[in-house]
Amino acid sequence: MFNQGEIIAQSYWDSVAEEINERLQECSQIALAELAAQLHIGSELISSVLETRLGTIVKGRLEGGQLYTPAYVARVNAMVRGATRAVTVPTNLSIVWNSLQQLLQDVDGANGIAVESTFFQSLFNGLVKEGEILGSVRAGIHWTPSIFAHAQRESVDSFFSQNSYISYQALQKLAIPQPKQYLQSRYPEGIPLDTVFVHSSMIEMLDSAAEDAIEQNSWIDSLSVLPAFFGTQDASKLLSLCPSIQKALKSSNALILGDSCVFSNAFVKDVFEHIDKEMAKTSGQGLNDNLHIVDEAKGRNDPDKFVESNEVGLETGGNKSALEKGSKKKRGKPTGNTKTGGAESGTGNNDQEPTKAKKTQRKSKDQLSDTKVGAKKDFDKAKVDNLNVYSEELIMEKILILVPDLEGLGGMDDAHSVVRLLATHLRPMLVTSLRERRKALLNENAERMRRLLDNLQKKVDEAFLNMQLNEKALDLFEDDPSASVILHKHLLRTAATPIVDMLLINLDIHNKLKNGIEVEESDSPESASLSSGDRLSLAKGLTGPLSVKAVAVVETLEGKRVENFMAALTSIAEESGLLIKKLDKKLERTLLHSYRKELTSQISSETDPVALLPKVVSLLYLQVHNKALQAPGRSISVAVSRLKGKMEDAAFKILIDYHTATVALLALLSNATDDEEDCTTDRIMSKREFLESLVPNLKGLVMGATQS
Repeated sequence: MFNQGEIIAQSYWDSVAEEINERLQECSQIALAELAAQLHIGSELISSVLETRLGTIVKGRLEGGQLYTPAYVARVNAMVRGATRAVTVPTNLSIVWNSLQQLLQDVDGANGIAVESTFFQSLFNGLVKEGEILGSVRAGIHWTPSIFAHAQRESVDSFFSQNSYISYQALQKLAIPQPKQYLQSRYPEGIPLDTVFVHSSMIEMLDSAAEDAIEQNSWIDSLSVLPAFFGTQDASKLLSLCPSIQKALKSSNALILGDSCVFSNAFVKDVFEHIDKEMAKTSGQGLNDNLHIVDEAKGRNDPDKFVESNEVGLETGGNKSALEKGSKKKRGKPTGNTKTGGAESGTGNNDQEPTKAKKTQRKSKDQLSDTKVGAKKDFDKAKVDNLNVYSEELIMEKILILVPDLEGLGGMDDAHSVVRLLATHLRPMLVTSLRERRKALLNENAERMRRLLDNLQKKVDEAFLNMQLNEKALDLFEDDPSASVILHKHLLRTAATPIVDMLLINLDIHNKLKNGIEVEESDSPESASLSSGDRLSLAKGLTGPLSVKAVAVVETLEGKRVENFMAALTSIAEESGLLIKKLDKKLERTLLHSYRKELTSQISSETDPVALLPKVVSLLYLQVHNKALQAPGRSISVAVSRLKGKMEDAAFKILIDYHTATVALLALLSNATDDEEDCTTDRIMSKREFLESLVPNLKGLVMGATQS
């Protein structure tokens, strides 16, 4: 052999090999690096020399730079076999080799040589190949014993066969990598879901439960049927594989919400009908809440309410026939010849009055003709604004009241996600129903609005003419401020207030009808007495400029001048599209004639001596001044005194004596006590008898003049 310029005989290497063998047998293992250092040659050279003589001269095994005796190899091989057989779970072989190295060092002590992991791996591979240890190796170092693989299969098979499902998490705990692929290869008939692997029989079970719920017009949460390991995505995928669900969805007989809940269409329709029916009663309340005021006022209105004996007023019904008889022309047009009326009144504005009347009439007519158009615009706006009535939160509350079992169905983030989705599904249906209901109601209300305005126009015509008639009598007392204030307030209280109440109630009902709010026929009272707070609330409940003018007319009722009220009433009437009829001479004569006949009839049949006086005074003013005076008890004295010089002295004395006796009787009545020893009762009876004795003379003052 030629080595580094030297020729070395094979016999030399044989002798070296014999020496190495002797030493190997003594030490059981020798490192090649140690031999190379002793012989002063390279490791590669000594390795090549020994490789050709292994099994002949050298009785050993060369592995990983180490030379081992067969006995040592057998010993380590037995250790590897024992260690790997003791492993029952998947293990990294490097951990086992480290343990064996530590064990050998402990056994051999300081003289031992560290064994390379490759030596253990080589022995291990041989044992696996020979079948002395059973299992599988992955990536060369990951060892899975066959006993563990068998236990894995047994565990998976047992759980899957008993439950028809198994979670991927369970396989991961069993140290099975890629659990989905593992299960698909092992159970081809199974169905892989997101978190679990199920048998096809699971679909049959869920399909049967869902089909029953749909047939019974009910609903079902598939998660309540499936095991707890199933998630919403798993349930959703399973539902998509159920034949009955596929059929129901195709025919629109079912609805899936929240991935896991199945609702039959009949159930959803039933919930919709219940909510729609309930909310139909309250959907219009957000637009106007004043209807209860009319109801309360109607309840307070007592037809048998006591009227003070010293007050007398014009009865609306009493002048109705006279009004119809005196004017048969079209509503709102001036009655009689305009030129003649101007001459009688002495105003001289013959050209301006007809023009103004025509403009007012044309404006009002246009407003009345545009009622439907305006109502439709307001209704469309109301529809948009009123959609907030059907908020998702409100619908959710209604659903939970009807179906409390739906509460809590949802994920961790939103415990009411299913109810919210159902509310979202129902809301467009409810809004559509609202629009259709409002549209139908608007068509129905249009005719009622027309009738309401027609009836209101007639009432306003009649009441306003009577008010103008009574206002003319106030001019007689302008020189007496205190008496004038009393008479103005009395007229505002007794005549103006009912007009305002009637107007506000009807305008409020008209506003509701225009906005598509259902108003019962019983909610349209012919007459109702409102409190001041109710009037203000109704006035503010109207819309736009109409509300401002309504508030203004209500405020004039608390004033001291009738003309302010008349101006405010005219303004609100024009704003609401009503026509204001002015009192002309011809119509005034007709009304006064009717009023005279009514007062005469009342005086003729009157039996109460106290109530008789104001009626006689009113008729005397009608005879003397041709004015319809309404005088309260506090102003009777002034009214009587102003008749002095307007009638004969004897007649005036009868009136004064009767007034004095009436005042004395009322004074006794106001000071009367319950004391039996008091003689007030006798005095009252005496005064009443005296007053009754004067009744024929008092009636004679007016009855004779009337008959003549």
